[in-house]
Amino acid sequence: MGRKSMSMLGGGTLPAAAPSTTTTTTATTAMLAKDQTRLRIEQMEASRLQRRQRTKELRVNRAEEEKRNLSQGNPGDVDFIGLVRQWREEHAGMARPHHHDDDDAAAAVQVVDGDKICVCVRKRPLNTKERKKKEHDAVTCLHPTATVHSAKLRVDGISKYLDHNSFRFDQVFDEESSTEDVYLCTAKPLVNYVCCKGDDGGGIPRATVFAYGQTGSGKTHTMGGIQQMVAEDILLTLSNNSFDNEGCSLENTTISIAIFEIYGGRIQDLLNNRNRLKVLEDGRGEVVVSGLEEFEASSPRDFLSLIDRGHNNRTTHATEANDVSSRSHAICQILFRDNATNKLKGKLSLVDLAGSERGNDTQSHNRQRRTESSDINTSLLALKECIRAIDSDSKHVPYRQSKLTLILKDCFVSKAARTAMIATLSPGSHSTDHTVNTLRYADRIKEKKVRFLMMILPSLLGVAIGNAFAPSNSSPTRKSSGQTKKKSPVRKHPAASNISTPTNPDERDDYDDDEFDELEEIMNGDCSISNDEQQADNTVGKLDDDEPEQLSEIDQTVKELFEEEEQLLNLHMTSIHENAELLTEEGGLLQSVQGEDYDVDQYASRLGEILDRKTELIHSLQDRLGSFRELLRKEEELSGLH
Repeated sequence: MGRKSMSMLGGGTLPAAAPSTTTTTTATTAMLAKDQTRLRIEQMEASRLQRRQRTKELRVNRAEEEKRNLSQGNPGDVDFIGLVRQWREEHAGMARPHHHDDDDAAAAVQVVDGDKICVCVRKRPLNTKERKKKEHDAVTCLHPTATVHSAKLRVDGISKYLDHNSFRFDQVFDEESSTEDVYLCTAKPLVNYVCCKGDDGGGIPRATVFAYGQTGSGKTHTMGGIQQMVAEDILLTLSNNSFDNEGCSLENTTISIAIFEIYGGRIQDLLNNRNRLKVLEDGRGEVVVSGLEEFEASSPRDFLSLIDRGHNNRTTHATEANDVSSRSHAICQILFRDNATNKLKGKLSLVDLAGSERGNDTQSHNRQRRTESSDINTSLLALKECIRAIDSDSKHVPYRQSKLTLILKDCFVSKAARTAMIATLSPGSHSTDHTVNTLRYADRIKEKKVRFLMMILPSLLGVAIGNAFAPSNSSPTRKSSGQTKKKSPVRKHPAASNISTPTNPDERDDYDDDEFDELEEIMNGDCSISNDEQQADNTVGKLDDDEPEQLSEIDQTVKELFEEEEQLLNLHMTSIHENAELLTEEGGLLQSVQGEDYDVDQYASRLGEILDRKTELIHSLQDRLGSFRELLRKEEELSGLH
């Protein structure tokens, strides 16, 4: 038994140990695999919890940021608002103070004499309607640059980014700037210019201030504030001129005001029951608004009373963008006449232009609103070409392209004409396309001279080409007359640069020999241009911008429609008057045949002539009406295509 047991121990126990080791190894491997899987699961769970925590924190932070934006009056997409804020923080140091001259009128005249046109941009705050639509502030104004931040999505449809469009102007005002700030840098120098310059052989001083922009962007608000300040400063300036030999003064000058509007091709006197007016041109080429009444204003109260009266009579209608949109160009003319001879000594025109609209925004309008919008855009296009002609000293000014520019002819062709353009901007993110168009309109008014300066003399401007935010030279110091003057009620500000730079100067190459001469005049002979540069200039073709922009087919049709309408109305009125005269003559004929002695042949002959004339009038009126209806049909078809 013992040997058997030993045999069993010796022969059977050792081989049985191998399967036990394998089983243990397999179990250990399985246990390790389970541990690794469990570890990965735990890691994934921890990572998921971290992501959830981060997402929760982001949501909380986003909600807090949204509340902060709402409290600051800037609702809208938080991501885009953050991108705009980041851009503003990066460029916060680029803004420069505004410059304007002090109350010395002589210095102001010297400033205006040096530049024929000043282009200014003003941005308004977000309004209630934009906040309700959750629009965010997408415009940044850092003088002298205005930048529009257009919200975009990348190809994936998720990633957000901003498209920045920057423009440089003479003056740029943000939403914190007051109308007074705008007035001091734009209209006030022109008031001093008209009142103090006098006719020195270059012509009667004439100045014009335009307010331009999208409907609802704050044009009327800005122009209304400027008119109030003009009312105060004009009489103050005339009082300061009492001892001057030149210019206007209270002793030798009478101030009169005329206010009228151009609406749908018709001219209406806003201070005289909206009477229809006619634009006539005399043999000397002077444009006269026939029937326009002038009202004397001897105090600021009289001035403001007339302004309010004219404003209340102006044509307004509700549009897509504005419930009370100005649908006409309102022109307030302030005339300075000699007391003794009634001769014109100076003229200041304050023009509140109708709101511009894109064609896509007028599709839901009826025919009346569509034709209004097209006529407005046509006149604005003509106005831009005229202002560009002034700034480039062009011999041809296309003032006949619209009634607006025809009426303001003397402000364009006179050598003593000076202009200020105030472009107003809507800051809402849904209006960025409109805002960019407004800035392009203002930028192209002065772009020719600015392009050339940026290409030839970047060192003169103190900027690097292509940098819209680079610093510009400050205005040269001008001497004060030293005479004690009454101070304007408008407060003072420090002094500004008057040099404007383009957004993309490296893409601009439309300079020519005339501009080289113009630059030499600007620099007063301090710099010269080499022959190589002049030869290089001849190899560069001019851009299409040198040619006047052509009207679209629908705008041309609307222009013809207004002209045809005016001719139809005039013909209709003439026909009514002539028919009335013929009717009176017919009554006389009938009365003449009631007696015993009358010539029946003469009666029959004259009656036949009267009937033939009536038939001719009817046929003429019918032909004119047919042409008018054909234009209406054509306008309807073109509006459907657009």
